[in-house]
Amino acid sequence: MLRQLHQKLWGRKVIVTRMYSSKESMEDKLDPLNRLCKIMMSCPKLGLDTELDQSGIRISSEMLDDALKRFENAGMLAYRLFEWAGKQHNYEHSTRSYHIMIESLAKIRQYQIMWDLVNKMKTKGMLNIETFCIIMRKYARAQKVEEAVYTFNIMNKFDVPSNLAAFNGLLSALCKSKNVRKAQEIFDSKKHEFVPDLKTYSILIEGWGRAPNLPKAREVYREMIEVGCNADIVTYGIMVDILCKAGRVDKAVEIVKEMEFSGCRPTSFIYSVLVHTYGLENRIEDAIDTFLEMEKNGVEADVAVYNSLISAFCKVNKFKNIYRVLNDMQLKGVTPNARTCNIILSGLIARGETDDAFKVFRRMLKIFDPDADTYTMMIKMFCERNELKMAHKVWKYMKRKQFVPGMHTFSAFINGLCDNADVSKACVLMEEMIEKGMRPGRMTFEKLRQLLLKEGREDVLEFLQLKINLMVREPLSD
Repeated sequence: MLRQLHQKLWGRKVIVTRMYSSKESMEDKLDPLNRLCKIMMSCPKLGLDTELDQSGIRISSEMLDDALKRFENAGMLAYRLFEWAGKQHNYEHSTRSYHIMIESLAKIRQYQIMWDLVNKMKTKGMLNIETFCIIMRKYARAQKVEEAVYTFNIMNKFDVPSNLAAFNGLLSALCKSKNVRKAQEIFDSKKHEFVPDLKTYSILIEGWGRAPNLPKAREVYREMIEVGCNADIVTYGIMVDILCKAGRVDKAVEIVKEMEFSGCRPTSFIYSVLVHTYGLENRIEDAIDTFLEMEKNGVEADVAVYNSLISAFCKVNKFKNIYRVLNDMQLKGVTPNARTCNIILSGLIARGETDDAFKVFRRMLKIFDPDADTYTMMIKMFCERNELKMAHKVWKYMKRKQFVPGMHTFSAFINGLCDNADVSKACVLMEEMIEKGMRPGRMTFEKLRQLLLKEGREDVLEFLQLKINLMVREPLSD
């Protein structure tokens, strides 16, 4: 089956090869960004500055930004690179570099260092609305609602006047972190200070739809119309999305018909939402009909629509149809992405077809780079199959590709090692995770703790706990 898929997609037989080649191209050796990243991946933290100094690499804002994005999950390692770059001759951090670093620090809850950077930006006159929107988003995502609101309220003290864009940024951050009631409360108290626009109302409508609270979403929609803000394609898309998420797909279809009647053509996003929802409800025929209707109406299918259709077929275990969809993508010039393969991998693993899942993964490596979900999925799969050597090969390949694992990938491997009683390797990974400024999840740390106690290795447990305590004092994540 998979061989047919590969032949259809790529027009040649599958040649089983190693996951990676040990040979490095001359281009990689000469590329200063790759050299920089290799130093980051291999050098001990204490010798990083020396190694970078001796490398002869001349840093630029563009190079630093690319490196920071690659190492956005690396926490304090990325910060050490940022600090080193700031000391180089004839170099000044750009606003974008500061923003990437602030986002990376907030992700690992290093808030004090984050605010130190904000103060440095203030002295250089580099702060803007986006700086504070990033911080509000990160606080809200960490469920630090009061801190997010505080950030908005103190903008003026940093000589950045709060405006409608910042107001919308705060409401969006709260709504996306499931704090729509707080967002509505702030909206009601400040809507006379910041006159809402269509984006403001769309944010709240989407927030209430996610709650889910359709009556409240409709109430906000009516208020939007009353103040003279007419729905646009974005608002229609939000309404379709929240109706589908609430299990009201038939009502969503009515919205689409209303759009068409008013001369507003549905977008590929709207069709992808409908197809995805039909798939979740096992209404595969409706999913196919919607896809065909989209093409009939002259809307070109993008990768998101195809992914929704593939997901629908996965749901009903129609994998032959999935391969036909992939073939259609190739004919239409639509390139699959990591999400496409993740959907297929998830479906195969759920069916217990792990060998086929690994074949898809290997083939995927030749087409585009996997993402964090892909690596996490494959590592977890091999751990559950008690194939720790294969899990470790995937881990090593990930590192060779200079992909820095995040907390979930670390946790998946540590949990797998613990389940297979490989305590020593689990401890090594736990230490590496902590070194990168990532706090282990509560359940992951507890699982390792129990194994260490069982083996009488209290000294190792004390060592790991000490390293955690040296980080910014935050409770272990759930």
